[in-house]
Amino acid sequence: MQNTDKDFLVAFSYFRKFGPVALKKIKNYFPSWSAAFNAPTQEIINAGIEEKIALEFSQAKINLIPEKIKEDLAQENIKTVSIEEDEYPELLKEIFYPPFLLFYKGDLQINGKKTLAVVGARKCTYYGQQAIEKLIPPLVKNKIIIASGLAIGIDSLAQMETVKAGGRTIAVLGTGIDKNSLYPAQNFRLAEEIIAKGGAVVSEFPPGTPPLRQNFPQRNRIIAGLARATLVVEANQKSGSLITARFALEEGREVMAVPGNIFSPASEGPNALIKSGAKPIFTADDILESFGVFTEKIAEETSKDFSQFNINERKILKHLSCEPTLLDELAHLTKLDMKIINSTLTILEIKKAVKNVGGGNYILI
Repeated sequence: MQNTDKDFLVAFSYFRKFGPVALKKIKNYFPSWSAAFNAPTQEIINAGIEEKIALEFSQAKINLIPEKIKEDLAQENIKTVSIEEDEYPELLKEIFYPPFLLFYKGDLQINGKKTLAVVGARKCTYYGQQAIEKLIPPLVKNKIIIASGLAIGIDSLAQMETVKAGGRTIAVLGTGIDKNSLYPAQNFRLAEEIIAKGGAVVSEFPPGTPPLRQNFPQRNRIIAGLARATLVVEANQKSGSLITARFALEEGREVMAVPGNIFSPASEGPNALIKSGAKPIFTADDILESFGVFTEKIAEETSKDFSQFNINERKILKHLSCEPTLLDELAHLTKLDMKIINSTLTILEIKKAVKNVGGGNYILI
């Protein structure tokens, strides 16, 4: 089968020293990617590429065989889309130095859809987890697509909650998306679920790219670029999530943040963003409004009806809230024997009235 011009762009993408800036120079100089790929070294230099890099590429391209690359991608069911194709995400085209090519698995069709980037701390707190569990389901219900980075913490929690709610999510990686490169490896199953539920796993880095530190800020610009707005849920002052927020601001996209405890390091980033003008998010409706979606707001009940529970269950329930409460504290407040408390909590968990959040802590659900 004859190679297309796009096949040569794919081959170029495997040479890791050619980023968006270098590829733009090459694209502007040569009439086609095939002409550039087959050009002598001096012509690559004339295109504006540093001589050392041009020489390295001339040596490397001996092993960059378009036909072989195409076969390898097909074996892993990896697809590609170039910036010149209609399927390429429209919002991503608008950023500074968009990737010329994306590698992906799944369904990347998001043009004309509402997409929100959700990012946050890897070492998130239970508060951050609660925020995700509260915000994501109503967004999914209103057909909002969630873009994130599949990282441990807020990113993967947001994507898990999206899949759980039956929604679509786009996972943007800073590595290759092949089985051996996907990072973090422990989220491989989540990546498969994302694809199975109509979402996609995407990267500008070719298969075989390891988790190099410098790739992740580059990845973050794509997360922000895919979405109309970026939501930050917990981030310390040095978090990569703030890099994503900065990219969003630079591209004229809206930045949102979930406010947090002023004493928690995990809330320093969102609180600082809000102080600088980011939209504070308290409910999913706050996010939906920015997408032009207005729902009927129903006031939450100030108290729950516990009449269907027995006396010991009611004693425990009235002392629980969305904030974790320790068993010892429950014993002090209810004056019940610890054995009764433990057995009653087990029954309440079965009834889905409470949740054990670890460390002997329980919350009301």
